[in-house]
Amino acid sequence: MKTSVLSSVAGLVLLFLLNGCEFFSATGSSGKSVGVNATGVAYEIVVVAKPEVWDDSMGELIKSELLAEVKGLPRYEPSMRVMHVAPVDFSGMLTYVRNILIVDIDETLYTKMSFRTENDRWANGQTVVHLSAPVADSLNAYLTHNSGILVKYYTQVEMDRLAQYYKKTYSSLIYGKLKEKFGFGLHVPEDFSSYKDTANFFWATDDTRFGQTYIAVYSFPYVDKNTFTGDYLVAMRDSMMRRYIPGSFPGSYMRTTEYVSYTPVTLQGKYCGILRGLWDTYGDKMGGPFVSYARLDEVNNRVIVTEGFVYAPEADKRTFIRRIEAALHTLELPDSPVIQSSLEAAVK
Repeated sequence: MKTSVLSSVAGLVLLFLLNGCEFFSATGSSGKSVGVNATGVAYEIVVVAKPEVWDDSMGELIKSELLAEVKGLPRYEPSMRVMHVAPVDFSGMLTYVRNILIVDIDETLYTKMSFRTENDRWANGQTVVHLSAPVADSLNAYLTHNSGILVKYYTQVEMDRLAQYYKKTYSSLIYGKLKEKFGFGLHVPEDFSSYKDTANFFWATDDTRFGQTYIAVYSFPYVDKNTFTGDYLVAMRDSMMRRYIPGSFPGSYMRTTEYVSYTPVTLQGKYCGILRGLWDTYGDKMGGPFVSYARLDEVNNRVIVTEGFVYAPEADKRTFIRRIEAALHTLELPDSPVIQSSLEAAVK
C-alpha cells in the first residue's frame, strides 16, 4: 500500500486550521449547512468507516481502488488522496470536506448492498457516497464486480466542478480566437495567454515556470465511422503534431510514444472518444502525458479534436493533466445550445 497518500485525522485537522477559519461557520440543528462551503482540495476524500472494517480486507479493497494509478501518466500517481476517520470521530470540521465516503456494515440495519449518493449534506458543493451492506462479503462482491466505480464517480464529480468554474472564469482571449477560427467555444484556464494559430490548427499554453500545460485544437472532415477508433486518431494526431508542433532542433517534432487507452463515452448527450497516452519529441528531450477528446460536429460534417498535454519534467503530472482535461468538457459544439445547462445538471 502506498502510505504516502494516506493521511490521519490529525493531519487533516492541521490542514484545515492552516486554510483559515471559515470551517467554524454555524450549521443548523438538522445538520444541514447554513452558508458553509465545502473544504479540502480536489481529489481528496475522507473515508468514514469503523476501524475493524478499514483495517480488514474490506478496507484494503477500498484503499486499493481509491489509490489506483491514474491512467496515461509516465509513472505511478494515485487517483485520490485518502484520509480515514472512525465514525465516532466524524464531526465538526471533518463534515465539511468536499468528498466523503461513508462505509457502514451492519446486518441489523441493512438487508442488501446499497450505493447511494448525496449532495450538499453538511456543506455546499459537497458530495457524499454511502456504501452500506449487511455483511462485508456483499460489499466486497459489489466492488469487485464494479471495479473502479468509486474513482470513476468522484473523478467525474471533480471534472464537473472544475468545468463549471471554467464556465465563469476562463481565458476570453483563447475563447474568442477559437470561436473566430472554428466556430465553437472552449473555456480554458484564464492564465492561458500565449497561442499559435496556423492553418487548421491552433495551440495555446499557460507559460508557467514549473510546468507547462497546453491545448491543441484541430478538425478534419468526417468521412468514415472508423474515424472513431484509437488507431485512427493516433495516426491523425501524429500527422497534425508533426506538421504543426516542431521541437527546438531542426527536424524534431512531437509524436505519440504510447497509446494507453481509447474510451468511448457520452459527453453532454453526444458521443466522444477519449484518447490517453504519452508523447515525446523526436530529436529532442521533451515529453509527457496527453488526453484527447474527439467529437463529431454534425452541422459541419467534421471531427473536432481538443487535446490537452503537459510538459512538467520535475513535477507530478496528475494535477496538470486533470486541470486541462476539465476544460475539454466545456466544448460548445455549433449544434449544442444546451451544453451549458447539461454541465450544471451534472453537479446538482
